Amino acid sequence: MDAITMIKERRSVRKYKDEKVDRETMREIVDIARWAPSWVNYQIARYTLVDDEEIIKEIAEHGVNGFVYNIDTLRTAKGVAVLSFVKGKSGTYDKEYITSKGNSWEVFDAGIACQTFCLAAHAKGVGTCIMGVIDDKSIAKIVNLPEDETVAALIVYGYEDGEHAAPNKRKDVDEIMRFVDR
Repeated sequence: MDAITMIKERRSVRKYKDEKVDRETMREIVDIARWAPSWVNYQIARYTLVDDEEIIKEIAEHGVNGFVYNIDTLRTAKGVAVLSFVKGKSGTYDKEYITSKGNSWEVFDAGIACQTFCLAAHAKGVGTCIMGVIDDKSIAKIVNLPEDETVAALIVYGYEDGEHAAPNKRKDVDEIMRFVDR
């Protein structure tokens, strides 16, 4: 599958088959995702993979702020990737922030890593859904995240149950793009 097709076909998947994705496939996906670019190549993204149904249930109960859409998606999920990042690196050289964005650049790097993970999963036939309505502190506690890491997002993954077509309408390129001239 070429990159353009992959970008156009990847969808947020919220319904999954009752089948776990094997750990070797997930290892391959993370192996691909680790190539995501990052500030000074610090590679701050970390992937904590959860395929234990009890832990997924705990994340649904305590990690998504009661957001019903996330709870419903987690009910059929057979896997959750807790995407986290190592704090205090992106945006710095030698521990001093050199960008006006301060430590918020970490979130930018995590976003690049997140999309790369989802595209790698799609290429391997695994559907994903990124969840942003989360309680990062509760999730960190549930998965015993190291103290120097912060949860950026949850990525639910699994084999898609059915097909999810692209939305019928995308904004026209002229609505989202501009050129600047003098």
